[in-house]
Amino acid sequence: MAEITRKRTGEFLRKLFEILMHAPDGLPAREALAALVAQVTLSSYEAGTYESGDRRFEKIVRFATVDCVKAGWMQKNKGIWTVTEEGMAAHRELKDPEQFQKAALKLYRKWKLAQKNDIELARDDGIEQEDVAEKETSITFEQAEEQAWSEIEQHLRAMNPYVLQQLVADLLKAMSYHVSWISPPGKDGGIDILAYTDPLGARPPRIKVQVKRTEQKVSTDSLRAFISLIGNEDVGLFVSTGGFTRDAETLARMQETRKITLIDMNRLTDLWIEFYGKLDEQARQRLPLTPIYFLTPST
Repeated sequence: MAEITRKRTGEFLRKLFEILMHAPDGLPAREALAALVAQVTLSSYEAGTYESGDRRFEKIVRFATVDCVKAGWMQKNKGIWTVTEEGMAAHRELKDPEQFQKAALKLYRKWKLAQKNDIELARDDGIEQEDVAEKETSITFEQAEEQAWSEIEQHLRAMNPYVLQQLVADLLKAMSYHVSWISPPGKDGGIDILAYTDPLGARPPRIKVQVKRTEQKVSTDSLRAFISLIGNEDVGLFVSTGGFTRDAETLARMQETRKITLIDMNRLTDLWIEFYGKLDEQARQRLPLTPIYFLTPST
């Protein structure tokens, strides 16, 4: 990447930060990179590919974002990129692209120095070969994670609503809850699953679950309708593949007498992975997963 200057890399980073700062909940990496391409003019070199077939522009940006993550300016989680408060402050204060990139690299080196206690890494003499190897590992790992989560999301979003309902019931069983009722197709009155902590349902709490397969975030109106069905000795679980608005999340936290837990797609998948070993074979086929092992980048 010798043909890419620090100034040019800093220009890419600052524009990327502007894009992400307009998306408080973050963006999938592929969407962030596509938006960045649409807002910059690439040289023929930047628009080209490496011998491996990787897009040169994308790799330049991904390499640079490794510095930003270690600097505490960005977060990457399940393929979603977000800018932190520290990153926003750096963007405001370091308006010169080259200085912006240099500051991120300096913080990366500081992080690495703390990890390895190697005084030689404090030199600002360009990216060393060891840095390149570590960043290559990091990029390989994050791209694999992005692809995996993208495929899981697509699978869940395409799932029949009643199959998703059954999947949630299977998960509750794996978590040692006793599912007494699953709503059949048709009107359900706002409750899709009933479960208890004991086989007879003699002990509270009763667990009432609503499951929504949706692209849109659940609003406060939808959540209030669900809350109205939850008694003082009930626990309400609201599962939504589209997530929840911030106001809805606040409303759930503010409940004093009713216990409400919101479960978005990320949380649902995390729980599915955590309890995968306790699912029966039929349940696993609803969302079959296979662990693949990569060398984990330093954290």
